[in-house]
Amino acid sequence: VMEIQRTLGADIIMTLDECAPFGADPDYVHDSVKLTEQWARRCLEERKDNGQALFCVVQGGIYPKLREMSARGLVSMGFDGYALGGLSVGEDKHTRENIIRLTRKFLPEEKPVYLMGVGTTEDIIASVKMGVDMFDCVMPTRNARNGTLFTHKGKLIIKNAQYTDDSSPIEEGCGCYTCSNYSRAYLRHLFLSREILAYRLNTIHNLYYYAKLMSGIRQAIGEDRLAEFSHDFYRGEAESL
Repeated sequence: VMEIQRTLGADIIMTLDECAPFGADPDYVHDSVKLTEQWARRCLEERKDNGQALFCVVQGGIYPKLREMSARGLVSMGFDGYALGGLSVGEDKHTRENIIRLTRKFLPEEKPVYLMGVGTTEDIIASVKMGVDMFDCVMPTRNARNGTLFTHKGKLIIKNAQYTDDSSPIEEGCGCYTCSNYSRAYLRHLFLSREILAYRLNTIHNLYYYAKLMSGIRQAIGEDRLAEFSHDFYRGEAESL
């Protein structure tokens, strides 16, 4: 695993871990945490001084004591960052947020925290407020392939007939390549024709939207107005419904 990631030249590389299935009993999850810790130590021993940041993965399922055990064990080894794994696998939102909040307490304030597999805009903002820094999710690309585009006024379904002759971009004021060069009508035509270009252009827009969201969050944090940013975002979402 480490050799492959070195060859890829990734800026951030991950230790190997086991993601216990949702609903697994505590004994199974305990063994999974110990296995993840052993693999993390082996990955750390295989690390080369080549500028790649090595992140480990905190496991423990939905069990607070096991989350604490996993976090404390991994922190004692000293990694460049800490990922929260084993979430968004079936648990309800309240449980997930409780686990995030709990686990974050045992991780170093000065190290980045990466929440794996969470990607709705609402969950991103809520998680940032709990101390999470980084995210990954299939939502921008999967929705793009399905013809769902993200805007500040809500989701736009490009296949809808109302866009047949619509010469406007996906979102007015958006600076992405897609919005700068193509209309809703043309994107609808591409999507209904199943042209692969449709998926690419849709993906460019959705990734740009998410990048702008994260940029806005970073700026709000720097200006000490994250609560105001969150309030304005949710108000905009509500007004679009």
